[in-house]
Amino acid sequence: MVTGANGYVASWLVKRLLDEGLTVHAAVRNPDNTEKIKHLKEAAERSTGNIKFFQGDLLTAGSYKAAMEGCELVYHTASPFTIDVKDPQKDLIDPAVKGTENVLQSANHISSVKRVVVTSSCAAIYTDAIDSVNAPGGQLTEEVWNTTASLDYQPYSLSKTLAEQKAWEMAKAQDRWDLIAMNPPGVFGPPLNPHNATSESINILKMLGGGDMKMGAPRMGVGIVDVRDLAEAHFKAGFTPEAKGRYIVRAHNTDFLEMGTVLLPKYGGQYPLPKKALPKWLLMIVGPMTNKLFTRKFIRNNVNIPWKADNSKIKKELGMEFRPMQETMEDAFQVLVDEKMI
Repeated sequence: MVTGANGYVASWLVKRLLDEGLTVHAAVRNPDNTEKIKHLKEAAERSTGNIKFFQGDLLTAGSYKAAMEGCELVYHTASPFTIDVKDPQKDLIDPAVKGTENVLQSANHISSVKRVVVTSSCAAIYTDAIDSVNAPGGQLTEEVWNTTASLDYQPYSLSKTLAEQKAWEMAKAQDRWDLIAMNPPGVFGPPLNPHNATSESINILKMLGGGDMKMGAPRMGVGIVDVRDLAEAHFKAGFTPEAKGRYIVRAHNTDFLEMGTVLLPKYGGQYPLPKKALPKWLLMIVGPMTNKLFTRKFIRNNVNIPWKADNSKIKKELGMEFRPMQETMEDAFQVLVDEKMI
């Protein structure tokens, strides 16, 4: 069973499960919205698996019970992801925490469930790139938890932290199902449903290739992973009996400038991609005026600060390998070109 089954990450996971010949119970907000589930139906038709759609809502208690009936493995991928929020508690914290609580409460009631894989985030491990510098050994590991996010500063990171902590609290309170948490950084790569392509990574690509950063891109330390690799990591986490705990699903330690420059060989002639770094002092002056998220504190803690996360656990325990960053970025950017979004 997959919550938020038509989402960016979940769609690739559903396809992977179907290609394995499995029956997938796909929980979505509105199963009658054919436009939003068409790509999943097509994936099922091209596979040896079966798909069944169910209605599920994060904030309605018990709404995932029907979808979970008879399933041994539950993937909880549904979560709000928006940076621009008016009320962080209502728009981010409540849906993330209560949604997790509702899904796991259903798992407590459905006796067939043996494992729950929750899509958490590296945001539950850190807030700013400086946190990775300050972490033991100068890099993030599965042992680290986010302690620097708040309702007033990076509330998205707080929502992911509180939701994952709630999941572990509920997992420890029972002994029938075990919990695995997937902690990816920024997720890039082509959406399985390009006609409904909305994600923060799409917005970043638009900024990189649409001219917003033609004068230069900030060397803002981030991590990335390909959406297809992340789906594979979820699959492995579900079907590897020895899998346990949290997994950082990081392919590359990088920054905004490098993400833009890997696109130059293929797209540099047609699109105003960044070629140089934007000075930090300049960002400190103009950043807060151009984007309310670019506060001086944010710029100070992220720009020209290397971001590092250790992915040795997932490589060793789940045998994960990751595709090159250039392939991820080019495949993602090509969707924007094909869909005339840029």
